[in-house]
Amino acid sequence: MPSGHGPFPVCVVVHGGFWRAQYDRSLMNDLCLDLAARGIAAWNIEYRRVGLGGGWPETFLDVAAAVDHLASVGAPLDLARVFAVGHSAGGHLAFWAAARPTLPDGAPGTTPVVAIGAVVSQAGVLDLALAAAIKPSAEPTRALLGPPEEDPTRYELASPRARLPLGIPQLLLHGDRDETVSLRIATSYAAAARDAGDPCELRVLSGVGHFEHLDARSFVWHAARDWLVDQASATRS
Repeated sequence: MPSGHGPFPVCVVVHGGFWRAQYDRSLMNDLCLDLAARGIAAWNIEYRRVGLGGGWPETFLDVAAAVDHLASVGAPLDLARVFAVGHSAGGHLAFWAAARPTLPDGAPGTTPVVAIGAVVSQAGVLDLALAAAIKPSAEPTRALLGPPEEDPTRYELASPRARLPLGIPQLLLHGDRDETVSLRIATSYAAAARDAGDPCELRVLSGVGHFEHLDARSFVWHAARDWLVDQASATRS
């Protein structure tokens, strides 16, 4: 929480790690502290990961429940100013959480209680059909959802690209030296978002790989943080 009395805007923060069990939300601790220092409450969420009870639909149900739980938190939060940021697989889940209003009745995560008003991807896996087809994202994506040819409906419900338009501001940050999540995934999503009429900005970061996004001192994180601060200020005005 920021210092002061609030009510404060809040950012849902989602860690990555290709949805695997060995990674947890502690990856995002420093980023959360930095958000709080700038007046934004940080909600660092956890979810079941592959190898620890996660997959379809458990991972998605957990993310939806974590976001909606903001409505029950006894803290001075401004739920008209809720944003999200996620790294890698967390970028995918942050964008999926923002896309929940587009889900059909009966789908996992449908009918959100708390709406996300803007979202940032830090090298996010935003196009799951493409991610399942190229290395090195193919194996972990298929571990999460299964092969797309076996159940394409899962990919339609789980992939942010398939849920467009989201109807909210979006920022994509992706390094041109990222060897973990291909830049092709960001460019595919950004082109589709623009074609769908969404306000989506892609910034390709020169000389940046995959993990600089997690350094709270880096200009890479500052780009995400400052954009979120601007969104919070714009929403208030």
